[in-house]
Amino acid sequence: QVQLVESGGGLVQPGGSLTLSCAASGFTFSTYAMNWVRQAPGKGRELVAAITTGGRTKYVDSVKGRFTISRDNAKNTVYLRMNSLKPEDTAVYYCNAGPINWKLGDYWGQGTQVTVSS
Repeated sequence: QVQLVESGGGLVQPGGSLTLSCAASGFTFSTYAMNWVRQAPGKGRELVAAITTGGRTKYVDSVKGRFTISRDNAKNTVYLRMNSLKPEDTAVYYCNAGPINWKLGDYWGQGTQVTVSS
């Protein structure tokens, strides 16, 4: 049974930092591309960051230089380090996995809320 379990969300002040984690199970993690997708209130889902099986990364322009995606294949975990957070980063953040690099896959986590507010 495939599971993606996110953690690390919460309330943070503008300019602060958070690190999200996504623990995966039920599939061969090292052979899957991993993505972080967010959905802000009243908006559609947005691909924020992606990492390939080989460790290459891509980011949406709005988070470049502030967010870092990484993976630890030994721990079956993908991370999203978020620095210099802004109110517009407020959203539910979802972990996503799929077998094709640079494409969203069929596996989704339940999401973790990130709220950036003073």
